[in-house]
Amino acid sequence: MTSVTSLVVGGGGFLGTAVADALRRAGDQVVVPSVPWREPDRAARVLGDAVHALRSGSTPWRLVWCAGTGIVASGDDAFETERLLLDAALSDGSPARAPGTVFFASSAGATYAGSTAPDDEPFDERTVPRPLAPYGTSRLVAEDRFRSWTAATGARLLIGRIANLYGPGANLRKPQGLVSQLALAHLERRPSTVYVPFDTTRDYLYIDDAAEMVLEALRAVQTTPAGTTVVKVFASQQGRTITEVVEAVTAAIGAPLDVRTGDHDSAAAQARRLRFRSVVLPEVDDRVQLSFDEGVRRTVAAVRAAVPARSEPPRSVPTPDDRESA
Repeated sequence: MTSVTSLVVGGGGFLGTAVADALRRAGDQVVVPSVPWREPDRAARVLGDAVHALRSGSTPWRLVWCAGTGIVASGDDAFETERLLLDAALSDGSPARAPGTVFFASSAGATYAGSTAPDDEPFDERTVPRPLAPYGTSRLVAEDRFRSWTAATGARLLIGRIANLYGPGANLRKPQGLVSQLALAHLERRPSTVYVPFDTTRDYLYIDDAAEMVLEALRAVQTTPAGTTVVKVFASQQGRTITEVVEAVTAAIGAPLDVRTGDHDSAAAQARRLRFRSVVLPEVDDRVQLSFDEGVRRTVAAVRAAVPARSEPPRSVPTPDDRESA
């Protein structure tokens, strides 16, 4: 079997770590570049060199981009650095020596936040994206940047519009991830504040299921003609309200949560109902996913192990974010 080299950008983040582990289990030679993210100019050079080295090899390769900046509440200026880094990484538009496949982790929640579907059906890959916030617009801009580059270089591209990720390993100090943040707030003996109605619906996808689905989809896309772009929604395809999430976390912790309502400007960029299904590469979705209750139990156990219960100044829990970025 021909060895595949996979460069995982954002391989130290929530999704990137899980995907890198899945690629290693599959036998890939996984490279996670050490990127000085806080120094944009240096980071751009590191990424440019890493992608050039990847494409200069004589074996099949994968560029897996799981890095991201900002969240739904971020303003447009938060994404300038990302544009700089993408331009540096994708500066060489010449064909590579060996066939390559690219994965870009985009966001289902952000790109479809303002979309509509007939008869309140779930959104799928045929739904026209309509972001409500700069974060969603930035995802579409980045998707187009990857489309242009892969079309020019002859690589295959998989754009993954990913639902809400949850599970062990999330960055607890980043204001994202409702399940882990509810558990964290309880363990730190402070209230959680939610800024949207409790019937707000999201799709929650367990992190390990997401990683295995990405790997399987990459395998399918790498057999397509050069220059192909495939857009796929990665989701559990089950909608859950905030009330249901709170109930699941409460059951896993074994004690009531102190959850309060509040106001925040970012609430205007939050859709009331975001339910997803996928009609692309359906074989990827034909799998038994971890149950939500068990996933929440594992998440709570991981938060409990990482953060001993203590008292800290209150910090609010965000409204449901679409995915964890690196």
